Amino acid sequence: MKRAIPVLALSVAGLVPVWLYSPAAGHEGEISEIAAPEAPQQQQSAAPQTTSAAPKTTGSAAAPKTTQPQQTQPQQQAQTRSVSGPAVNTSEGTVQVQVTFQGTKITDVKALRAPNSNPTRMALPLLKQSALKAQSADIDTVSGATATSEGYKASLQAAIDGAK
Repeated sequence: MKRAIPVLALSVAGLVPVWLYSPAAGHEGEISEIAAPEAPQQQQSAAPQTTSAAPKTTGSAAAPKTTQPQQTQPQQQAQTRSVSGPAVNTSEGTVQVQVTFQGTKITDVKALRAPNSNPTRMALPLLKQSALKAQSADIDTVSGATATSEGYKASLQAAIDGAK
């Protein structure tokens, strides 16, 4: 009986952190790929405009050469469009993707929202690579990030359907 009280007190003290732990607390923050990749993408799209503008100002002989690339770029830019899929709620958190199309080809997939967890951070590049390779939402689920994968595929499919 003398041992029972300290054992119970220590057991309760040891279980309190377990009871207070919530897996959702680690997932409150979300991953967003939009903020980081936007800057490099703008630089890339700005670079061809800068290089095409430079030959235009160098002389009259260069003007006909730059006219063709300038006409091609607006046509390509007109064909490039981004479509956001719906936000899909999963057991791990909300997943939403944005798909960039060049004509009918998928050229990029960004996670607008995703759970902030290690499995998700490891799964997102694999899911993106699979989607770009398959050119559809018919991709494999990443082991360890099943809920995120299913949400990713659902948002991706909706974005593809919305682009048609």
